[in-house]
Amino acid sequence: MYKIAVIPGDGTGAEQVEAGLKVLQAAQDKFGFKLETESYDLGGDRYKRTKEILPDSVIEELKTFDAIYLGAIGHPDVKPGILEKGLLLRLRFELDLYINLRPVKLYPGVFTPIKDKGPEDIDFVVVRENTEGLYAGAGGFLRKGTKHEIAVQESINTRFGVERCLKYAFDYCRAKRKRKKLTLCGKTNVLTYAFDLWDRVFNEIGPAYPEIERDYAHVDAISMWMVKNPEWFDVIVTDNMFGDIITDLGAMIQGGMGIAAGGNLHPSRVSMFEPIGGSAPKYTGQGIINPMASICAGAMMLDYLGQDQAAAHIEEAVAHVCSNDLKSLNAGEMGYSTLEVSELVAKRL
Repeated sequence: MYKIAVIPGDGTGAEQVEAGLKVLQAAQDKFGFKLETESYDLGGDRYKRTKEILPDSVIEELKTFDAIYLGAIGHPDVKPGILEKGLLLRLRFELDLYINLRPVKLYPGVFTPIKDKGPEDIDFVVVRENTEGLYAGAGGFLRKGTKHEIAVQESINTRFGVERCLKYAFDYCRAKRKRKKLTLCGKTNVLTYAFDLWDRVFNEIGPAYPEIERDYAHVDAISMWMVKNPEWFDVIVTDNMFGDIITDLGAMIQGGMGIAAGGNLHPSRVSMFEPIGGSAPKYTGQGIINPMASICAGAMMLDYLGQDQAAAHIEEAVAHVCSNDLKSLNAGEMGYSTLEVSELVAKRL
């Protein structure tokens, strides 16, 4: 039995979570485990009512769960940055979710904008450091609001943080991937301090994993090759900012935000799983949002919890429905409602 904290969040988040839970229910019935869920009212509506974003007491409660299943965060009536910093980033930092794991996988029948590329070409994973770098919040203003204003944002990279991210990437590559190739994405020719550290630690750790091929590429080159030759990549490891950028590019080449899921992990502790596409408030309540990213996030959660067989079967069911049933992955163009899509996946499962 696993205790799961559910945060439906904003916009279409609740619809995505409902669809994902339907598939998770089918999985637990089939594979004999139990998910005990508890829902938390966190997001834009709560903030508007109470001016609270994430109470300290809730943080302590969340630490007692096995995983967190998130719908989406982002409210049109709340200034950008408030919920992102106060909820998403705070969860990452307070729970020390130091790995952001983003599979980039094209399923059969799903459209990719890259000509002449198919599922055999687009199947890699990005491991992103999730608690340091430019997102650590180090910096500030001088003379703010004047013509002499200065804004400083610093990238914080500790050996501790870099090393544990790289070790996770090597271990993941060894345990989960067939090709056993790990590419460090950086910018050693310009960001000569931060990525000198990343590069040195990468090559210090590497000899302990002799079966893994090590590779390096600048972030701009990786952005080109993800479009031109995505088949070159197996696992990519990088810092917080570069990871944020290249994973959105990855989402587009795998079919769009409607299929992209991610995990925010601290191995052996409570970790959080979510669709990447956001709250999509303009579609709220219409029952037309694509739930596949949320369903895939649920599969990632099960894999993290040790239910790898159930996770693999959900992924197969998603691939089958994408290939055989859906007209499109775009909201309102699937040919089915949000819940009907989840029912198709559950039935296949």
